[in-house]
Amino acid sequence: MPKVKSEKTSRVHDKIAKQGIMFNKDFGQHILKNPMIIESMVEKAALRSTDVVLEIGPGTGNMTVKMLEKSKKVIACEVDTRMVAELQKRVQGTALQSKLQIKVGDVLKADLPYFDICVANVPYQISSPLMFKLLLHRPQFRCAVLMFQREFAERLVAKPGDKCYCRLSVNTQLLARVDMLLKVGKNNFRPPPKVESNVVRVEPKIPPPPINYPEWDGLTRIAFGRKNKTLSASFKQTTVMTMLEQNYKLHCSLRNIQVPDNFDIKELVNKVLDEANAANKRARSMDMDDFIRYINLIVNLFQSYCMRLILMEFILHKCNYNNFICKLKCLFEK
Repeated sequence: MPKVKSEKTSRVHDKIAKQGIMFNKDFGQHILKNPMIIESMVEKAALRSTDVVLEIGPGTGNMTVKMLEKSKKVIACEVDTRMVAELQKRVQGTALQSKLQIKVGDVLKADLPYFDICVANVPYQISSPLMFKLLLHRPQFRCAVLMFQREFAERLVAKPGDKCYCRLSVNTQLLARVDMLLKVGKNNFRPPPKVESNVVRVEPKIPPPPINYPEWDGLTRIAFGRKNKTLSASFKQTTVMTMLEQNYKLHCSLRNIQVPDNFDIKELVNKVLDEANAANKRARSMDMDDFIRYINLIVNLFQSYCMRLILMEFILHKCNYNNFICKLKCLFEK
């Protein structure tokens, strides 16, 4: 006779079993259970009675209830309908019920509502996209107090020269001031995660810096692709050179600028980096002000080169005066 396989039984935490809730780790559900940490996070947010608070991943509502007591309104974004039911039961029939608004669904796919403060124990797998979704939200919020995985939080606050300094660090610090607040051990959660956590405070810069964000993103991607190499070495990569040449020719084509037959992108890049004194700089030691300065210098030098091409066309009678003026206007359009 074939051997009958016994059914595998999973070990369930006693407290979870008693509560009747099985937490879904695919959603990053690690409920913060320490009331002292919850109280501290709410206190660090400095809530006012007129504030609208956004909470992402409220879980069973341990932090939600605390914030409802101190604010005008809490908007809780939750993807798990079981947690939504738990949260609704928790405030049902109380004075807090009218102050709670629940939005069901993926917060990354939805438009964020207006809010003054964001306080959240963030599901760790959405940390980076959520961070930039918040920072790019308009109108800007006053501050956010957020729980992240420790390694992620350390990268947010890293300074030039730190081992964990990276593109995330400089991109975040361009748009906001970030401060480390608390260290939180994994035993403060149910079920406990495999990593330690930190709480950070994020204050957006108001107004945001007046820079061209696609240009900023392009430079930081190239620079931090090999952050220990010089900018000259980073730009000399074949894939980078090919991309720059295609983008430059597209830029000239859209502005009706003729590219010379002997055009060499490597020569132009080296010339621009040398004139900007950026060739020997390394991303690991460059701060936000360095990147802003080099972006402005590089863009201005490229525009000067394009202007010289336009001027040569006019001098050689390849375009008339009206076309010459039109091309100059197109060159400086964003």
